[in-house]
Amino acid sequence: MKLSSVIGAAALSGSVYAASYDTIPDIKVYGQHFFYTNNGSQFYMKGVAYQENFSPNGSASTNVTYTDPLSSKSNCARDIPFMKKIFTNVIRVYAIDPTVDHDDCMELLAANDIYVVADLSEPSTSINSDDPVWNLPLYERYTSVVDSLQKYNNVIGFFAGNEVVEKANQTAASAFVKAAVRDTKAYIKAQGYRDTLGVGYATADVPSRDQLAHYFACEPIDGTDTTIDFWGYNVYSWCGFSNYVASSYGERVQFFSDYPVPVFFAEYGCNEGIPGGPTHRPFTEVAVLYGNMTEVFSGGIVYQWFQSENNFGLVQIEDDEVKPEPDYTSLMSQLAKISPTSTASSAYTPTNSAPACPTTDSSWLPVASPLPPAVNADLCNCAMSSITCTIDSDDATSYGAEFDYICGLDDAKYCVGIAHNATTGDYGAYAGCSPKQQLAWVANQYYEAQDSTNQASACDFDGLAKTQSPKTTGSCSSLLEAAGTDGSGSVGEPTGAASSSSSAASPNGLSVPGFFNFGQTFFVAYVLTALVSGVGMLVL
Repeated sequence: MKLSSVIGAAALSGSVYAASYDTIPDIKVYGQHFFYTNNGSQFYMKGVAYQENFSPNGSASTNVTYTDPLSSKSNCARDIPFMKKIFTNVIRVYAIDPTVDHDDCMELLAANDIYVVADLSEPSTSINSDDPVWNLPLYERYTSVVDSLQKYNNVIGFFAGNEVVEKANQTAASAFVKAAVRDTKAYIKAQGYRDTLGVGYATADVPSRDQLAHYFACEPIDGTDTTIDFWGYNVYSWCGFSNYVASSYGERVQFFSDYPVPVFFAEYGCNEGIPGGPTHRPFTEVAVLYGNMTEVFSGGIVYQWFQSENNFGLVQIEDDEVKPEPDYTSLMSQLAKISPTSTASSAYTPTNSAPACPTTDSSWLPVASPLPPAVNADLCNCAMSSITCTIDSDDATSYGAEFDYICGLDDAKYCVGIAHNATTGDYGAYAGCSPKQQLAWVANQYYEAQDSTNQASACDFDGLAKTQSPKTTGSCSSLLEAAGTDGSGSVGEPTGAASSSSSAASPNGLSVPGFFNFGQTFFVAYVLTALVSGVGMLVL
């Protein structure tokens, strides 16, 4: 505890460590490795997952809350000294609140040479494995996290998704994550943020892992930038006193030997079958990860810091004091012995190239191109101004029945503009708009198709809709023309930031009917899901 007091007090001294996140050298991606920008030496991750009471996955739920781990100066001051004892130089955070200040924690971390990789989603706003979309509410969440953290030099980058694909029938969700990678990278560039900020994906150790790795690193269209900047691998195959062969570490090294971007363990630390119990992990994999794997892997991040019901925690927090578990000491001992080979960026010439995109089959559903359209807030707002029949209700639970009705008519012709089918590559121009905006669009399509005798009652939809005087101003004409009268056109990528007001009170986690992902089957359960859970998630 004395160590905590000494280091914590020093790190908290503003006169000693003022704005150290401004002066710490940022980390850059160059070929298959990470490097310090100030001297070109290689950076290996020796990290820990730092998020309390949180289990990330590819679902969306409005019932899950989270605590921003970078928002409490006192917690960071309490924990960082103990992180340094286990040689930590990076933490992974799964959900932060972009509306709060992170200066204190980020300064403390930088003062102790600790970097951050942050996931962009949060429990109620994330790409859903079973009902994936990439739309304005998600885009606004992702870019707000970028805005919040981009000024800190000790932020390495962001994950656009974590284990979104866990089952064979979820691979189509990859297209929406890759669209998120593309749009987040474009946003960073458009805002003039530093070019060392990377965007990646963290995969589970699933049967489709090789296809996932190739898909996110391939570039099917020249002149675009849709590839990840780094690849995180959540792997728990080395349990207890396993070895290089039995754990399949050797196979992973061979597979990624020609990968074009850095690869690291975004989570590791199996706690099954451990003599003495799950808190006694020996971490014998550390010697291998930082030994004969370093030509391919850039280290890893242990799961996790805080003890919880899953028994992965390295420490207990009791009465605001840190109580290390036995495996904390094991990890410290193992990391103290490593001496990974370092390559200087000046002596390194990348030779690996992007892999070919995986072909579609029964085990891989999404086509390589096109991806879901870039989220374009201007287009969505223009469409809302230009229509006569619009949605007047923010009651998200009532949207499902109206989507179900309108999109079930005449082979879904009124819903072409909101289609998002990753297996065929068919996307409507308005696929990236919020659910409320999309419902307004399809309601107007239906309304406009009615003859004069029916129009008077065609814009009601159980009291959700109303008529308005349409307006088309400024650049809206060209955007709407490109989108087409039925919304099947293609609109160029936006150049500006999305307005936070453009989501039109979009419900967290609610998407348009899932049949637009996997064909045009009549979707009768959508409203029931919305009513029961508040989100548009179904197991397909």
